[in-house]
Amino acid sequence: MAGKFNSVLTKANLRDAYAHLTDVLASDPFRKMEGLNGDIPFHICPFEPSLQNDVNLLVKQIKNYLIDAQVSVLEINLYDLVIELCKEEDDWDWLLENEATMSKQEFKEEIQGIIDTKAILIPAIVNKMSENKFDILIITGVGEVYPYIRSSNLLENLQIKAKEKPTLMFYPGQYKHSAEKGTSLVLFGTLEDDKYYRAFNILDRAI
Repeated sequence: MAGKFNSVLTKANLRDAYAHLTDVLASDPFRKMEGLNGDIPFHICPFEPSLQNDVNLLVKQIKNYLIDAQVSVLEINLYDLVIELCKEEDDWDWLLENEATMSKQEFKEEIQGIIDTKAILIPAIVNKMSENKFDILIITGVGEVYPYIRSSNLLENLQIKAKEKPTLMFYPGQYKHSAEKGTSLVLFGTLEDDKYYRAFNILDRAI
């Protein structure tokens, strides 16, 4: 299967990806977290960043398929969650009013101050998990929240809290493995988003 996808979603294999992902996610071994050798049930679906709109549609189609297959999904869009949290903290209007007067670095620091990954974001995700009954957690909106939230940092902190159900993150970039650098997330195919090695590439998973 890795040969078909070359470990990343492209325009050429997008249609095949729907069949592969629905088959894998609906399968009992995936939902029962079998074959992980005791590791955490985190999976990444890397895709070419130019396909963001196609992947948004793909996620909707996958969720609809899984609903019909009686597999419940909790999708957490990080961009939507950040906006929700900013509004809860009464910071959203202030950010909109002041964004134009701040440098990119200043704006980044303001957002990171409001949405600390460990103290604010992870508890918010855990809260949504506790409020919903689900079989699979899907995380989207990764590209939209960079550089305020780094995927590697999110996964490192989430792995302590999200071990009871399989998690799948749709990632606009590459999940690369090399003998020299180890395993790392490369956002947009060019930005090293730090090393993270505990996730599995869902496109490489056998059905």
